[in-house]
Amino acid sequence: MLSRVLWGARDMIVLPTLTTVLSVLFGTAIGLTLGYVGGWLDNVVSRALDSLLAIPALILALVMLGTIGPSAIGIVFVVVILYTPIVARVVRAATLSLRTSGYIEAAKLRGESRFYILFREILPGVLPALVVEASLRFTYAIFLTASLGFLGLGVQPPSPDWGRMVNEARDSFAQTPWALWFPAGAIALLIIGVNLLSDGLRRVFRYEGQLG
Repeated sequence: MLSRVLWGARDMIVLPTLTTVLSVLFGTAIGLTLGYVGGWLDNVVSRALDSLLAIPALILALVMLGTIGPSAIGIVFVVVILYTPIVARVVRAATLSLRTSGYIEAAKLRGESRFYILFREILPGVLPALVVEASLRFTYAIFLTASLGFLGLGVQPPSPDWGRMVNEARDSFAQTPWALWFPAGAIALLIIGVNLLSDGLRRVFRYEGQLG
């Protein structure tokens, strides 16, 4: 059981990490563009993202994985689709507060390109909020991956999945309680650890903001 938990940690860490990185990359590009350009493009895309966010994440994940089939690639695809709009909204809000700043206007007067302004002028100011949001997305990605595994839509056998291991151990809990406590405890420890990391990052950036 211990060896299965340790081996299952590979997918439980790698998949949420990959989905978080992709969600942050796509969400940052979309959020920066919408916040800076504004206008009808911002209105149309923002309403589309809001419509997607109105659907509960787990239900949408179940529908999508039921359509494309359970697999590691399917989990990555689904989680990226679910979390990219959330990251985009955070980055867009931060961009809206920065695009009228003096140094942005100075960059426009210098004739800098839009790409330069977005990624060299605005992105550094968005980065503190983005780092905290990325750590939160990583936490939720772990929880969603474990939930999908519990429902049988996660990583498929023979690879061990912590969520599926919890589901399989429910019926024999009285005889072998460690079969449930090992994977459940691993999920809890991983999520708590990432939450503590997120809280620490938030405090660091808040402290730096006060110094600035």
